[in-house]
Amino acid sequence: MNLTGKTVVVTGSSRGIGEAIAEAFAMQGANIVLNARKPIAEEVITKLEAYGVQVETILGDVSDFESAKELIEQAKKRFNSVDVLVNNAGINRDKLIMRMTEEDFDATYEVNLKGTFNTIRHALPLMLKQKTGTIINVSSVVGETGNAGQANYAASKAGIIGLTKSVAREAAMRGVTCNAITPGFIETDMTAALSEKVKETMLTQIPLKRFGKSKDIAEAAVFLSKSDYITGQTIRVNGGMYM
Repeated sequence: MNLTGKTVVVTGSSRGIGEAIAEAFAMQGANIVLNARKPIAEEVITKLEAYGVQVETILGDVSDFESAKELIEQAKKRFNSVDVLVNNAGINRDKLIMRMTEEDFDATYEVNLKGTFNTIRHALPLMLKQKTGTIINVSSVVGETGNAGQANYAASKAGIIGLTKSVAREAAMRGVTCNAITPGFIETDMTAALSEKVKETMLTQIPLKRFGKSKDIAEAAVFLSKSDYITGQTIRVNGGMYM
């Protein structure tokens, strides 16, 4: 897919991986729809517009079915199409399962997994009618490996992989692709807050001996959007942590 003039919706795009994904698509000439629950910094919008593309901000919580519907409908109204949907919005409520509350589990599931379903549910009919489109779901390496203290997060991210495969099978008949990306440990605000001891322990699990960068995930997303023959796949961007 030539991305020039296409419409790319990126959820959870106020910072970090989502912001990097939005910028990578803007560099390709795509118009960008930014989505987050809280206002997006003006400098993020200005940075993207500097690539000569149009940028629209549509705030809302994708875990709410109607809010997700509004996001897709407004994106279509603004740009006349939804060509790429990147589901990046996510939260974590890390605790050992013996201490995890029902609310901890439900909140993580609602945003990470149900939020991904919600946006796909509303975007897919448009893409099927267009007979073209790309859906990219950001999962996690822990959705493949599990991780102590992250039962809720791992379960939600594993669910995204299953959802991706099912959507890929349903959408293929109209030329719409759906893939997942599973990041490993990426340099973000969350990893920056970790102690040096924890970081050192994490690095021992990564054969490349370094954390990934947000741009590594963004480049994978752009790659997937340009292929019309890759679907139902899980692209691992984790430095060899899980093979």
